Amino acid sequence: MSGRERKEGPDVLSDIEIAQATKPQHISAIAEKAGVPESYLELYGTNKAKVDYNLLTDEEHAPGKLILVTAINPTPAGEGKTTTTVGLADALARQGKNVVVALREPSLGPVFGVKGGAAGGGYAQVIPMEDINLHFTGDFHAIGAANNLLAAMLDNHIQQGNELGIDVRKITWKRVVDMNDRQLRNVVDGMGGKAHGVPREDGFDITVASEIMAIFCLSTSITDLKERLARIVVGYTRDDKPVTAGDLKAQGAMAALLKDALKPNLVQTLEGTPAFVHGGPFANIAHGCNSIMATRMAMALGDYCVTEAGFGADLGAEKFLDIKCRLAGLNPDAVVVVATVRALKNHGGVAKADLNDENLEALEAGLPNLLQHVENITKVYQLPCVVAINRFPTDTEAELKLVEDKCRELGVNVALSEVWANGGEGGLALADEVVRLCEEPNDFQFAYDDDLSLAEKIEAIATRVYHADGVDFEPKAMAELKKLEDLGFGGMPVCMAKTQYSFSDDQKKLGAPRGFRITVRNAKVSAGAGFVVALTGDIMTMPGLPKVPAAERIDVDEPADLRPVLSLERPAFRLKSGALLSYATPTGGAQDVRLGRYTIPFGRRRLMWEPGFAPGLCYLGFSLVPSLRIRARSASVSR
Repeated sequence: MSGRERKEGPDVLSDIEIAQATKPQHISAIAEKAGVPESYLELYGTNKAKVDYNLLTDEEHAPGKLILVTAINPTPAGEGKTTTTVGLADALARQGKNVVVALREPSLGPVFGVKGGAAGGGYAQVIPMEDINLHFTGDFHAIGAANNLLAAMLDNHIQQGNELGIDVRKITWKRVVDMNDRQLRNVVDGMGGKAHGVPREDGFDITVASEIMAIFCLSTSITDLKERLARIVVGYTRDDKPVTAGDLKAQGAMAALLKDALKPNLVQTLEGTPAFVHGGPFANIAHGCNSIMATRMAMALGDYCVTEAGFGADLGAEKFLDIKCRLAGLNPDAVVVVATVRALKNHGGVAKADLNDENLEALEAGLPNLLQHVENITKVYQLPCVVAINRFPTDTEAELKLVEDKCRELGVNVALSEVWANGGEGGLALADEVVRLCEEPNDFQFAYDDDLSLAEKIEAIATRVYHADGVDFEPKAMAELKKLEDLGFGGMPVCMAKTQYSFSDDQKKLGAPRGFRITVRNAKVSAGAGFVVALTGDIMTMPGLPKVPAAERIDVDEPADLRPVLSLERPAFRLKSGALLSYATPTGGAQDVRLGRYTIPFGRRRLMWEPGFAPGLCYLGFSLVPSLRIRARSASVSR
């Protein structure tokens, strides 16, 4: 593998080291590059900003090409969908294309749970990655607050006389928290006596599974937002009539909490490509796409918009196409399906520990997973597609050729992607193919028509996309679907809540299983979002933490303004207080920093910077930043 190889070891920089070693451009420069007038820009410091959504209505824009990046079903081996999305955008920018990225915001649940971050990886990242992965601009807080305000107003209405006649056994609205916390899935609240509420069974969802998140991502204006919020069904009366947020007069206050969050967040890639990161529903329990507002803004400002949808194409891409594109009137121009040889071998039955070894037999056994996703895109949705092989150093030429040959049998091209190691340069071949596909005409179609019944829509997804033999509806699900149709919700699209690991509803069935049926155990309406959710298998709307959560590996320097920066490989010596360090920057400039307190013991030595100075992570004679060298001058040195 040319360039920066993907490997492990002490000499390989982590994602956060790469991100922190990159000096970002001022966000106003990124806005100027994207064509955002200063009057629409709201700065959040120097490296992130919000863009007023009125930009979309105040000025006319010809929409650019829409490129969707999706992937095979995820595995522990990893696929690199966000990394490919960012790297593809940087590659297009290197070719002189006017391109803007549109991504989802990470949830704290997977950040502290399994993933540990979701801003791309290697040299294909969006920055500031620490901010994006944590609190960012506060959007998720606003969404959680709006959700829980509605919950509080609902319970207060019941406490204050229950004029609407709400049946406390039929409340469907839950509180949320943006954290994986299985302890909160099922709770009893309102305890403590009459003054403390009405006791009832309750529970929490993770914030990204909230209908507020779905509404947030599907709203096209503040007026549309308020109308959608008002339509939220929070429960039912004793005679089974729906009770809405509008009935509780909650939509205005909820919109007030969301009005600033609704503005898309502008950041940048490591190579300075403009990127909108906005909204973040999970694709296994929600619709898995970033906001319509951000996607439209990226299309308005760029000739090419590169976006992604969560998890595999059976979830994220299906919902992007059947829900987001249907509701927003979008028509994708090209689709990228990301895969790795390692992940395909995992689908073929190889354990994670053995994925580095060449295994053509296992690869061929796992390839049907990729091929089914590709065929769904090209045959069901009638869209042009390219397979991006996210290359690892352990991939052999024979393995890569096998993937390419099998894809070409379907008439689909394959492009090697090396963006993790080489940034945009490693995605030029993929960019060439994407540009070519964008010029081809397509006959985009949905997987099902609007006029089908809810059960028929679920059947269409299960049989056409998952390749199931059919669907089994549990009695509770059938009753709920009938009730929803009787209430006038039958014309809505369907959002399938299903495991992300398999085409089936059984996460252990890898590859492209056959001879299975999908079990729908329940359904619920997200009337504000505009779709009906079908719950399959044992999917949950509040995940739990794994045995070893990523939170155990996340830390911050203490104290924050004192950073260890020097590692010395010479006999012990001391730099006295007041020593002046000078280092060259990657751009050829220089910067001087005066030392305060110091400590350089023998062995791996650490030097503390004076509070107020933060030059970054540097090493004497070697640095995390290419071509960065540091030396002491005007220093009193003692041995």
